[in-house]
Amino acid sequence: MTGSDTPPVPRGLPSGVHEAVRPGCALLRLETTASREGVLDGAWWPHSRDIGAELPALLSALVGHLGPVIRVGLDTEAWEGLPTRIVVDDRVVHVDSFPVGDDTVLITRGDRDIFSLLVVPPDAAPDAVRAAMAQAVRADNVSQAEQILIDTGSGRGTLG
Repeated sequence: MTGSDTPPVPRGLPSGVHEAVRPGCALLRLETTASREGVLDGAWWPHSRDIGAELPALLSALVGHLGPVIRVGLDTEAWEGLPTRIVVDDRVVHVDSFPVGDDTVLITRGDRDIFSLLVVPPDAAPDAVRAAMAQAVRADNVSQAEQILIDTGSGRGTLG
């Protein structure tokens, strides 16, 4: 196998939660421990509820650091304009949607490697976003996404 045939080694995503955040800014942070013991693996603060506009950037960031993503699970009620698939880096990513109302997005890499990300509402205040994202990535976090949004004053994630 030549050097160009060697698959890239997955890297962790850089943490942006401690940097200055602006309203409407999309941030992503994944838990940095290999144990993945927390309820959630990370958090995401999209610009809007337009999934067609938001999902490509999220998936490109994930693919660049984690490798190919094959599936995304979204809450039907939380997003506008849900596609059934999207192409990222010349690969088709399947989009599943269910009316679950759980304030998360599920990212599937490989056959069974699933990442659960808290989705912070686009209109949340920056201080609340920082707090929610920090809680979501704690290895000892036992709170579900909805409770984190309540605890941090980030608001309820679903449209309504």
